[in-house]
Amino acid sequence: MNPQLNKILKWSVENSAAPVADGADATDAAPRNPSTLDPQVLASLFGGPSEADLMKDSMSAILSTDPEMTMEARMIAFDNFEQLIENLDNANLMEPLKLWQPLISLLSSDESELRMMAAWCIGTAVQNNEKSQMMLFGEGGIPPLVDLAINEKETKEVRRKAAYALSSALRNCQEAMNEFVDDMKDKGQKNYGIVDAADMDAVDGIINGLREAASKTA
Repeated sequence: MNPQLNKILKWSVENSAAPVADGADATDAAPRNPSTLDPQVLASLFGGPSEADLMKDSMSAILSTDPEMTMEARMIAFDNFEQLIENLDNANLMEPLKLWQPLISLLSSDESELRMMAAWCIGTAVQNNEKSQMMLFGEGGIPPLVDLAINEKETKEVRRKAAYALSSALRNCQEAMNEFVDDMKDKGQKNYGIVDAADMDAVDGIINGLREAASKTA
């Protein structure tokens, strides 16, 4: 039997109403707590795309070179992608789906709107998510975020979203924090010395400084 169909059958049995004895009031039957069914199983059974498919399709639309793919369409695809990865499980799917490098590459897009959305999505994916934080670090995502955050010629919106992404990426992730500190120093920015990634006051101070600098952008 198709394993997906087997899951559906099992779910149906578990959640079917228990038989009521003759003369018994149906309201006396023991309450049943319905078990949940993976929505991706339902999607597969009924022919709908899984959320993993939607994530891949969204990224394909964003990266498309089709001249008929307008910026508005790309932004809609990016917005859909961001909403999907708000779910921690979906954010963690970015690794097996090989979506980290395409997303990071968009930090260098010629279009400021795409750079902004890329930073926003990164911030969403790594927020309170140790696995995604380490993926961002391992895929080399910290330096390009630093570039956006400190670039005085960058738009205010992009710089603020880069600061947001760094805020999510650095908290409680010492590897990312160490790379951030080294990269800032190498690029002639403030030397923060040794920073404990678990010190939220210290992280807040760094991020607030980046946001303040961004707010001065024309």
